[in-house]
Amino acid sequence: MTATAIVIPARYASTRYPAKPLALLRGAGGEAKSLIRRSWEAAMAVPGVDHVVVATDDDRIREAAEAFGARVVMTPETCANGTERCAAALAGLPDAVDIVVNLQGDAPLTPAAMVTGLIERLRGGEGAGVATPALRCAPELYRRLVADQKAGRVGGTTVVLNRAGEALYFSKRVIPYVPEDRMDEPGLPVFLHVGVYGYTRAALTAYPTLALSPLETLEGLEQLRFLDAGLPVAVVEAEAADLWELNNPADVPVIEAMLAARGIA
Repeated sequence: MTATAIVIPARYASTRYPAKPLALLRGAGGEAKSLIRRSWEAAMAVPGVDHVVVATDDDRIREAAEAFGARVVMTPETCANGTERCAAALAGLPDAVDIVVNLQGDAPLTPAAMVTGLIERLRGGEGAGVATPALRCAPELYRRLVADQKAGRVGGTTVVLNRAGEALYFSKRVIPYVPEDRMDEPGLPVFLHVGVYGYTRAALTAYPTLALSPLETLEGLEQLRFLDAGLPVAVVEAEAADLWELNNPADVPVIEAMLAARGIA
């Protein structure tokens, strides 16, 4: 027997937004729920998933999550990123779990179909032990990313793929380079990465044992550790969707407006 699990990594000590998992977000109808609860509810709405757990190192998050019925796995404070926290959470999951999805605790608007697509890709047995989604950039989005880069802002992470649909590289710079006279072409191979990950148990178990990648430390992108070690990362092209992460207090009204527009209570 095999099983799937969604792990929601959550930490209290965020540099940009301390106590972020406990921030309240009002949905349609005005009910306020914490970010961690909304992330858990999004995970619970994914069909065919056997286990959903919150992985944290903080008792305040544990108490809040258990109060609304979530299962919590305590993980070390030393976890450097969400993938390490998911790997630490494996000890609290049944041995039958062979696929784990890392659903970021600050992205409650992640569509269920996006998670399902990662699970299906890993179940397909095409060789990759890691899968992650990306959105193909329309010309206007590409121009916005380039404008952000020129202004010194990080507008998102982009990824370039090989013919097998596996990642060649992820970067906070806009890649690949597109000449000015080709920016309006439809179907350009420019993909905006979405920070959701699916792992086989073997790949996730191996992650903490891999050497820290210099590229990972420069870019601040945890998935580069897999590529640096020669482990393939499959990229699943997802349908366009309005996604917004809660990174600072200014994001709260934006996400609340999206919750209301989608009728999410």
